[in-house]
Amino acid sequence: MTDYLIFRLYAPLASWGEAAVGETRPTATYPGKGAVLGLLGAALGVRRDDDQGQAQLRESIAMGVKQYTPGLLMRDYHTVQVPASQSKVSYATRKEELSGPRDALKTILSSRDYRCDGLWTIAIWLTPAASLTLAELEQALKTPHYPLYLGRKSCPPAAPLAPQRQQCSTLKEALDVAFPALAFNGQEDRMVLRFPEEALYAWEGEASRLDGDGQAAEYNDVWDLPLNRRRWQFGPRLEFRRTQSNEEAS
Repeated sequence: MTDYLIFRLYAPLASWGEAAVGETRPTATYPGKGAVLGLLGAALGVRRDDDQGQAQLRESIAMGVKQYTPGLLMRDYHTVQVPASQSKVSYATRKEELSGPRDALKTILSSRDYRCDGLWTIAIWLTPAASLTLAELEQALKTPHYPLYLGRKSCPPAAPLAPQRQQCSTLKEALDVAFPALAFNGQEDRMVLRFPEEALYAWEGEASRLDGDGQAAEYNDVWDLPLNRRRWQFGPRLEFRRTQSNEEAS
């Protein structure tokens, strides 16, 4: 049996950032390690410039995710005013960025992707190097230090995360834990959110961690492990994936 902290993520809009090239800011279909660490860091009150706190959190947990539905893809066109880059000049706030002469401002364009009405369950467990406890993480999610959001600040959760600690024999058992149904004017969430035929499981560790057999698991390296939040440096981690009928996975 393993102790897990399990919680749910739902919002009308979410954005699980992937490698951004040029003006395009794509999104994955489900939250990766960086997104989950960012969520937990905000709940704990760990600042982006707190290298020690970020490393402590990164080294304390491993994670798995169950995707009930990725939601629909939405692309948003952005125009943003920013000051011209200057060496040895940094800005603490958005107000400071825009406080200079107007002729020093320039406009940048970008296309940003979001997932609409996606639904995911996250299960985390402690690593041998953990310096945090699941009880601390659970309490932080219940009473977060900073506001929580799903990838971008414009994407706050639209349902309680409902964190809970449970002992489970497999990761799949933890990810299949039932949460209170989402309320959509009396309609079932699987009808409103357009559940596909298959649910997706993604996890780190060993191929056999999901349910003990490791059969039919795809795997590859994903570059979503934050190494330095201030410099936006990410490293690879090995991730396994498997799909299963949503009816069986419910």
